[in-house]
Amino acid sequence: MKDLKPSKTAYKVALNILTLGEKPEMAEVLPPGIVDATEKLLIASEAIGAKSIRWSRSSWMVLIYKAFDWMMPGQFEAFAHRKAFCERQVRETIAAGATQVLVLGAGYDTMGWRLAPEFPNVDFFEIDHPGTASLKAKGIEKMGSRSNLHLIAEDLGERKLLDVLADVENWDLSAPTIIVAEGLLQYLLPETVRDLFTQCATISAESRIAFTYIPTRQDGRPDAGPWTELVLWLLKVCGEPWLWSVRPEELGPFLKETTWTIAHDEMDSLDRCGVEFFGVVTK
Repeated sequence: MKDLKPSKTAYKVALNILTLGEKPEMAEVLPPGIVDATEKLLIASEAIGAKSIRWSRSSWMVLIYKAFDWMMPGQFEAFAHRKAFCERQVRETIAAGATQVLVLGAGYDTMGWRLAPEFPNVDFFEIDHPGTASLKAKGIEKMGSRSNLHLIAEDLGERKLLDVLADVENWDLSAPTIIVAEGLLQYLLPETVRDLFTQCATISAESRIAFTYIPTRQDGRPDAGPWTELVLWLLKVCGEPWLWSVRPEELGPFLKETTWTIAHDEMDSLDRCGVEFFGVVTK
């Protein structure tokens, strides 16, 4: 995105979290406190009004999502699983000694805001496009800032990650770090994805990345399920097309070029969750 409009995808994901909170079985999947925190953030940032919040948290909206599940089977509930996956990786890495968390393309994610008080000796950094980051910063200020939560408004399509972090006073190149790229990589050009992984390998002495990605079909296009053509067309029309995907068996060779190695023992599963796969890499 080259304009200052907030991300439609970030907004959609946040609303999905609210609706998922109305499904009783999702209470055991979603991270504790994420639904209420997301609601507070959307209202505080003025991204949405109270009426829309009530509608998103209604049983009717649950039924609507279920009715459209044919388009991307399992993806509605997959949002809960990927949030849980990323937060679990962050908690486990902190337990292993990490003192920095970097979330790329954070959107309206509330993990940093929720975990910062629980881990006062860990610095949480979030980078996102200014259009979304400015709204979020306004919301976080109203909700209550955290001294160890650092919001960075930058377009990584315009500036390299290395340059962005060089201007961040609190960033420590020697600190063990976990980087999160949730629902981000499919919106980047292939060369940008490769460059991003390469840069991530140089921003801390010891680190890992938890990420999600879209697999590639036999015809070379991103695989969005049985209605791929329709989904890709809708994404393009909305102005946020999918640009990168990779076959699971080709992920290892792709990452080897960027010095990262798949941590098979750390991954929840290589199976598909909705239309996405989860990944963890170390160096």
